[in-house]
Amino acid sequence: MAIDRVPELESERVTDVLRDDIMSGRRAPGSRLVERDIAAELQVSRLPVREAIKALVADGIVVARPRSWATVREFSPQDLQDFAEVREAIETLAFALATERLDDVGLALLESLVAQETNAAAMGDGEAAREASANFHMAAVRLSNNTMLIELAASLVTRLRWLFGQHDDVVGMAATHRRILDAVRARDVELVRRLIPEHLAEGRAVAHERMFGSSVRRD
Repeated sequence: MAIDRVPELESERVTDVLRDDIMSGRRAPGSRLVERDIAAELQVSRLPVREAIKALVADGIVVARPRSWATVREFSPQDLQDFAEVREAIETLAFALATERLDDVGLALLESLVAQETNAAAMGDGEAAREASANFHMAAVRLSNNTMLIELAASLVTRLRWLFGQHDDVVGMAATHRRILDAVRARDVELVRRLIPEHLAEGRAVAHERMFGSSVRRD
């Protein structure tokens, strides 16, 4: 499908298309991103494709190779472990701070996202359920009201969603988020601090199985 030509948005639109392709698995890790081919596919010039690739390199999901093709990044088991450790630290703190600091508006936002996820999962709409799931996590980060934490999470969000956001058990994920939401609503910070690492460990195990075909070793 051709991309509408709004000059100032063209590179952003190409970026969105390529990012979605990578996140969905349509462009697999290790696959080449050839400017000429992508430009023909999307019916744009090569310049916005070049700018899009630069943006995805900054996102951390594309690797630029001098005098060669850019490629979709390949992650190793160690990469997955490193990101999982960072994610646990960020999100446990974020959910704990959000539990302490959010107001009724923030709580209503989390409730609406879990409701969206639950409804989408019940209807078999995995894409919508996964989108609501990711938004639930990022909403908690924003509701922490910690600017540094928000900036750090924003710099990692694309990689984290790619690594950990492609789960298939959308019904189970929604149920887990409901339990976390109940703890947040009760202002039970200690319970939240227990639930988040458990939840993220499950996500890491699923991601490891999906990417490497074996269960992650739990120390």
